[in-house]
Amino acid sequence: MKTNYKESISYRAAQKRVKDIKGFYIHLVVYIFINTAIFVVITQDTGFLNGLSTLSNYSTAFFWGIGLFAHWASVFGPNFIFGKKWEEKKIKELMEQDKKQIWK
Repeated sequence: MKTNYKESISYRAAQKRVKDIKGFYIHLVVYIFINTAIFVVITQDTGFLNGLSTLSNYSTAFFWGIGLFAHWASVFGPNFIFGKKWEEKKIKELMEQDKKQIWK
């Protein structure tokens, strides 16, 4: 059975998308695990309330969180903000504007 050229391209695109999503979820799990471990160590060493009150204890989670958000945006952002529904809506809107201009 031969595979169609378009099917092959679609398969590779889907394969890449799955790999990107999997990479993000692995990044998220590692983020949660490591930051939980850091939180536990800090609160055990300095006491629970003292560990929570020191702002510098959150720096790793904060800056890594920015990187995690950037990773999320690269994987899900383009389709989340400008997805297929948005594209279809915008196309219809522009076509309606063109119709109105033609009939004027």
